[in-house]
Amino acid sequence: MVAGPTASGKSALALALARALGGTVINADAMQCYRELRLITARPSPEDEALAPHRLYGVRAAAEPANAAWWRGAALAEMNNCGLPILCGGTGMYFSALINGIAQVPEPGAQARTEARRLLAELGAPALHALLDGETALRLKPNDSQRVARAYEVLLGTGQGLAAWQRLTTHRLEGWRVRMILLDPPREVLREAIAARFAAMLAAGAVEEVRNFLSLGLDASLPLMRAHGVPELGAYLRGEITLGEATARVVLATHQYTKRQMTWFRHQKLVDSPDMQIIQTRISSFTQLSESFIGGLVNFINGTVDQPGLSL
Repeated sequence: MVAGPTASGKSALALALARALGGTVINADAMQCYRELRLITARPSPEDEALAPHRLYGVRAAAEPANAAWWRGAALAEMNNCGLPILCGGTGMYFSALINGIAQVPEPGAQARTEARRLLAELGAPALHALLDGETALRLKPNDSQRVARAYEVLLGTGQGLAAWQRLTTHRLEGWRVRMILLDPPREVLREAIAARFAAMLAAGAVEEVRNFLSLGLDASLPLMRAHGVPELGAYLRGEITLGEATARVVLATHQYTKRQMTWFRHQKLVDSPDMQIIQTRISSFTQLSESFIGGLVNFINGTVDQPGLSL
């Protein structure tokens, strides 16, 4: 598993490891599951995908929201059908769902989902929160529109609150030897990488990509509508801000998000058995992965060392 914050170099490292080990890269990033925004979500390029097998990238339509339960099932299916799976992403909840298990919540159905989104738009998140069952409401913040809408659609579609379903959890991951590499670059280096990456997105056509995406007229509450770059470039396309202002907002929002990502990883207990190990490395180079660095990680993955020397 290759985990870490946005723009930390996960995809490049996962690809290098897949090539060195003959592995398959499996997406563990919530936004990269969707097919519409390859540039903005920083999905691997077609050229990178040709160098090693890649799975679960761009496999869902934006109008069909993904969740951790769906991803866990899809990831396990891919893991069981490839030689060496290398899971790569920054969505901590996905890694937790895979390792620790997840509640078996039934699919509430399209009608319940549509009604929940309608009421969210009509009433607002706090009012919709007030309609939830008490146990679920206590677990959610009234202004967390995405989770409140999800909880209400479950209540509406299944007749039972989300909290009750969450007590029914799948088993932990068993039968796998897990090695997790957690990238944690210095903050100033990461911010520079975020800025450079977004500049490259713009040069590659991100504005036109967002223009085409927004022309689909999708529900504003869908996850992909909030991908970093979509709200900001949307405001630019509407003439509300300049491209420079949009760029500054994207870099700031992405950097703030990376802080939350690393806070999550530092406080979650993902590895707690002899078959699961984790290393954390503060790499500072995003484009040059030395042979010794990759070799050290290969030895770690193969179990020949517990803590490899990681020098670039």
